Amino acid sequence: MATITLTVNEKRHVVDVEPRTLLVELLREQLRLTGTHVGCDTSQCGACTVWVDGKAIKSCAMLAVEADGGAVTTIEGLATDGALHPMQEAFHACHGLQCGFCTPGMVMTATDLLKRHPNPTEDEVRHGLEGNFCRCTGYHNIVRSVLQAAEAMRGGNGGAR
Repeated sequence: MATITLTVNEKRHVVDVEPRTLLVELLREQLRLTGTHVGCDTSQCGACTVWVDGKAIKSCAMLAVEADGGAVTTIEGLATDGALHPMQEAFHACHGLQCGFCTPGMVMTATDLLKRHPNPTEDEVRHGLEGNFCRCTGYHNIVRSVLQAAEAMRGGNGGAR
């Protein structure tokens, strides 16, 4: 067993983990933050995307001990004071989800994309989401959601396109 300390959604945790424990397992099974989904266990689908020290990563491909001392943000930590993040609002307004399974990873990846590229084109959004798979949609509404969130985050009216 290894004892690690990490901050998850701005709350400090000291936990004992087996060295082989994946970050997604720690989040879901020990910390009971089940918004982060396990889709493929091979880091192909992106459903498990979280931020570690501000960078989007696939938590099924990272050992929990690698996050020792770090700051993790999950989908549960994206909203502030009960108010949805603009990306979450845009996914709702633009119907950027169907079954919702991929949505947490899509939202975390897309929000990270907008931190780096606040005014992306449609092609840049599609490229930025390439590591995230949705089995229900044709991605059109997901891309619309990201573009609407980008507008809202830049201070635009955020209206549906």
